[in-house]
Amino acid sequence: MTDALSHRFEAAQAIVKKAAEMAMAMRPAPGGPQGFLKHAQDWLTETDGKVEAFISQEIKNLFPEDGFQGEEEGQTRTGALRWVVDPIDGTSNYARGRNRWCVSLGLMEGNTPILGIIAAPPVQEFYTARLGQGAFMNGQRIHASPVTDPKIAMVELGWSHVSKREEFLKHANAILETGAMIRTLGSGTMSLVDVASGRLDGHFEMAINLWDVAAALVLLQEAGAKVSPFLEDGGLHQPTPLLTTAPGLADLLSKTVNMPLRTA
Repeated sequence: MTDALSHRFEAAQAIVKKAAEMAMAMRPAPGGPQGFLKHAQDWLTETDGKVEAFISQEIKNLFPEDGFQGEEEGQTRTGALRWVVDPIDGTSNYARGRNRWCVSLGLMEGNTPILGIIAAPPVQEFYTARLGQGAFMNGQRIHASPVTDPKIAMVELGWSHVSKREEFLKHANAILETGAMIRTLGSGTMSLVDVASGRLDGHFEMAINLWDVAAALVLLQEAGAKVSPFLEDGGLHQPTPLLTTAPGLADLLSKTVNMPLRTA
């Protein structure tokens, strides 16, 4: 499996790079959103479907025995290994020609994320992680933030159409009470890789999907971030809360949003 996994890791990186080039070529010009609303503030563009279809077909050509699951088409193939793709994470940003979006592809063995590849082409960043072998941005090792003082911390609070406004405001106020600065920037995956790289000290979202996090969970683990038991709490099958944090703020943020973290 080691050689087979290495082959998949290398092949997937090439596929994601091509998909990112496709997405960049199709990105709308800056301005009002171009696309269709699936739900409140939840956009779908032509690129989402084309990028997902491209990645699906490339994976099928190379690894026909593998399973495949995408945000737009759901689980279309099954296998002991399952690829999980978010063709454009941050579509609300992408649809307006903004830069905060990415292409995310993860590989799971059973219920365990083992590979993560994320391309953020507008900022020329390419993230990779393999379980047990570290997390990298553009080939350089990344680590979670060393921050321990909430008064200098930056925390992203994610929002989606399934979030309840009252709960969002409650969590926002609780995080602000710690002295931390809040951000809400419209791409859950990019926020997670920001925690992995130390650009953010925490990220909390009341409901996020497997395709948003399958790749990023490997980066977070390999970068030394602390993460809530997302998969065990139902994330394999439904939108589920997720907290990830720098180690030095783990206890504080866990108590602040009332979300336990994994102990191993």
